[in-house]
Amino acid sequence: MNTEHHPKLLSLLIPAFNSATRLRTAYEAIRNCLEAEQIPFEMLIIDDGSIDNTWELMKTLAAEDSRVRPFRMSRNYTSPYVQFAGMSVCRGACISFMPDDLQRPLETLVESYRLWEKGHKLVISYRSSRNDGWLNDLFSNFYYRIMNTLSEVTFPPGGADGYLADREIIDIMNTRIHPIHTSSVVEVLRLGFDPIFVPYDRPSRPGKSRWTWKKKVRLAKDTFFASSSFPIRAITYLGLGISLLCLLAIPLLVYARFFAESRLFGFEVPGWTTIITLVAFFNGLVLFCLGIVAEYIWRIYEEVKGRPGFLLRKDDLMNDE
Repeated sequence: MNTEHHPKLLSLLIPAFNSATRLRTAYEAIRNCLEAEQIPFEMLIIDDGSIDNTWELMKTLAAEDSRVRPFRMSRNYTSPYVQFAGMSVCRGACISFMPDDLQRPLETLVESYRLWEKGHKLVISYRSSRNDGWLNDLFSNFYYRIMNTLSEVTFPPGGADGYLADREIIDIMNTRIHPIHTSSVVEVLRLGFDPIFVPYDRPSRPGKSRWTWKKKVRLAKDTFFASSSFPIRAITYLGLGISLLCLLAIPLLVYARFFAESRLFGFEVPGWTTIITLVAFFNGLVLFCLGIVAEYIWRIYEEVKGRPGFLLRKDDLMNDE
């Protein structure tokens, strides 16, 4: 299938992880919707290291429908890296993503595609409301407020949940962006292209989420450090502020020591206890700042090693040719 002969082809990616009980339902719902809307599509289903029979079901769907293209990651990478992988193999004039639990309404996908047909190269869908439990909602709202305050990337309210990107953006992502410790959402928002935003109401998810708190925290940290220079700059300002305070304190302490019988504003200037406390405090502060610097250095180290951010199994790629 060649995009030159299919200038309106939509590449729809479904990340699959232990999805054997949901995948066929998702496939049929998406297929019926896109066919009803007369949207030409290919369906990329990428197995992100499942341990059930997801892969066997994917091959069955591909045998039933030539528009289905199944792939496997070499291990579990999590969905942000599956999105990068989908871009690397898609053939469409645009790409979008859909979770296998269909928490994002299909109407949002259709609306995004229609906006792309009108010339918008990047359409971002975001949650205007969500029903993931009060703790998840609180964490998400707080996190994206922090991101919009401290990072160089502006997220829509509630965070970007998915997007539809034009082939021009896909090619940039494939050739210019190294997918290490980042997410495709951050990178496409950073590119610009005057994105248009589409809100939707996110329904409650049936069953237990596979997106654990460990994965959420890891993604939150990677996204923050990939899009913000605030922590490293804050260290500079903090060090400058402490230095200025120390410079201001020196003449006061000298005055107290030699001219006021070791008293400052009527209070006795403590001795070694204060010194030990201050030394311990600033040592802890230095270690904290070194930890922040180390986060950036580690990411630089991972970049310069040139390791791939993800790996698709070679035999799947050969079978897809």
